[in-house]
Amino acid sequence: MPVQCSRCEESRAVLKRPKTGHSLCKSCFFWAFEEEIHQTILSAKLFNRGETVAIGASGGKDSTVLAHVMKLLNDRYDYGLNLFLLSVDEGITGYRDDSLETVKRNQQQYELPLKIVSYEELYGWTMDAIVKQVGLKNNCTFCGVFRRQALDRGAMMLNVDKICTGHNADDVAETVLMNVLRGDIARLRRCTAIMTSSDSDGSIPRCKPLKYAYEKEIVLYAYFNKLDYFSTECIYSPNAYRGHARAFLKDLESIRPSSIMSVIHSGETLELKEGVKLPVQGTCSRCGYISSQALCKACVLLEGLNRGLPKLGIGKHQRLHGKILAQEPLTENEERKLRSVDF
Repeated sequence: MPVQCSRCEESRAVLKRPKTGHSLCKSCFFWAFEEEIHQTILSAKLFNRGETVAIGASGGKDSTVLAHVMKLLNDRYDYGLNLFLLSVDEGITGYRDDSLETVKRNQQQYELPLKIVSYEELYGWTMDAIVKQVGLKNNCTFCGVFRRQALDRGAMMLNVDKICTGHNADDVAETVLMNVLRGDIARLRRCTAIMTSSDSDGSIPRCKPLKYAYEKEIVLYAYFNKLDYFSTECIYSPNAYRGHARAFLKDLESIRPSSIMSVIHSGETLELKEGVKLPVQGTCSRCGYISSQALCKACVLLEGLNRGLPKLGIGKHQRLHGKILAQEPLTENEERKLRSVDF
């Protein structure tokens, strides 16, 4: 027997919301999904009228839904924002080149300006070349660090006021779990923030309008709206550490769907005991990017690649930063340890 929409009680329900369990018709689901994001934006005061905002666009479901909803809400509620699409080309043949074609179609569909920055132009390396040197075990570390900095650099080129990314509730919950498993107190404390910025370091604020949107609902929203997005997983990500946290979270969700929000709430309400020392944010001595060390992670990773020492940025090698800054040669034993890579 057909189930009626629990909101309008007129149309036939086409889905049961994973987040709330409500049976909704297509129109009511669209309204509920968009209104929740609108309320998230208002309650967190993410934007101010007249601001220029870069939307991180990868061509995937999250960033495509984010671009669609930001464009829609900006027009519907007159936010007064100047929106741009900002993409990063990591240089992954057969993956990123295809997804960027989707981004270019999105540019035409949403009539938004597009800026693409690439690893090759910023760092002199592509991910294809990096994987050839470092293997498949730690490649996601390189990509994640370089992409975060590339987004900031692209945003600076556009002179934007804020960057918004498509991180959803599942992503935030996974990050909480990852930081718990790593014992990374500093990142655990800030990973649930819906807006990340610091007046002292001059970085461009980042925000997550989809922070409370379930991944399953994002997929349903994209499907019923017939949005144009790229759905293939990165060819270099099967061994990513995040995959283990994701699998664990999916198991929890299958038993108790509210687990995702519970994990996020736990991260948000975390309090550190007195006396816990946290890293002090400063700036990189080489590139000026935010860093808690003399050299930022990107500069250390890049130095390792250029020297043929791929393990230089993997693990804790802060004691070598002074030598790197002074351009001093490393000992034979140090170089031997940093060259050995587990493929």
